[in-house]
Amino acid sequence: MYIRDNYLSRLISFKDTDFIKVITGVRRSGKSVLLKQYSNYLYEQGINKENVIYINLEAFEYQHIKNSEEFSELLKELLPNNGKKVYLLIDEVQFVDGWQKVINGLRVSFDIDIVITGSNAKLLSGELATLLSGRYVEIEIYPFSFREYLEVNNIDVNSRSVDSAYKDYEKYGGFPGVVLSPEEIKTTILSGIYDSILLNDIAIRGSVKDTLVLKRVVAFLADNVGQLINPTKISNMLKQEKLTISNHTVNRYLELLQDAYLFYEAKPYDIRGKGYLKQNSKYFIADNGLRNHAVSHKDGNLGNRLENIVYLELLRRGYKVDIVRLDDKEIDFIAKRDGIIEYYQVAYQIPNNSHETDNLLMIKDNYKKIVITGRYEGIDYIDGIEIKYIVDWLIEEE
Repeated sequence: MYIRDNYLSRLISFKDTDFIKVITGVRRSGKSVLLKQYSNYLYEQGINKENVIYINLEAFEYQHIKNSEEFSELLKELLPNNGKKVYLLIDEVQFVDGWQKVINGLRVSFDIDIVITGSNAKLLSGELATLLSGRYVEIEIYPFSFREYLEVNNIDVNSRSVDSAYKDYEKYGGFPGVVLSPEEIKTTILSGIYDSILLNDIAIRGSVKDTLVLKRVVAFLADNVGQLINPTKISNMLKQEKLTISNHTVNRYLELLQDAYLFYEAKPYDIRGKGYLKQNSKYFIADNGLRNHAVSHKDGNLGNRLENIVYLELLRRGYKVDIVRLDDKEIDFIAKRDGIIEYYQVAYQIPNNSHETDNLLMIKDNYKKIVITGRYEGIDYIDGIEIKYIVDWLIEEE
């Protein structure tokens, strides 16, 4: 079992604290595996197995648990009465209505360490946030980074195989189940993940009856990652295909797609006015393999696909990422983390007689500025701006 040390070490750092650990992320990104790795760690630390309770609420044996009363009764049966600390690990907790009060009650009444997972961003809003008021910590999991992809495939970062490995990573993405499978079934597994997210995490949970329109919205967003989008543009596209949808419904679908961690919204930030602009946003998909599947592995849009990989990697590294607007110019990303600010421009290749650094040079502060390219250019700097080949940037140590 591949150990994702960056996530496991963070989870361990909050062990035996009053914080409820909330593991979030898109379906099949590794949340359940992380829970099992944490339980193995607890056993290695000498914790009795009867004091480590693991419940997967999506499993067949627990599908009858639908509300807080049934959930409470189940936990009463499973909690040991030996006077020792209990470690409660609950997978896909959102399947139970009213789980928030039960979890908070356990935290208040027992000597207990609680870890929960969920595939919906609404876990961290509403009642949970009100009840816990800062007593939880979120650990968001993403599909494998490129470094993890190399490690799990035993490819040395300095080997000649890295460039070809990147092509496979860009094509099939980083979902653990896809990466660890033979190439001949990768597409089938991606299809299963895609359908499961759309049907279980979006259509059923959001009471979406017209799944055909939902799939067309997803395909449009996937084909236009890195492009400025608004609901009117989406509804007009669907009308051309004789599919009627209101802007209100498009907005609702966009919210559901983000709740399921399938897409992330990057908003335009006015660097002069120091505020967000109420206009079009960009939407990036959680995995390039899913993006390619959604558009039936159609070629093209190399620059946009590259931009999607850069955006996701910045999220993995803990940055908050927005688009920069500077007068009538755009810089692809401004990334902020712990007081650090960095600017990124993304280009599949640098055209002759064209400087991708021009917009970056318009920003007069002293923060780091980088151009990331999809092809190796053999150039380290242009006008003092660092030029990074995508593969070299992805394998950098953080």
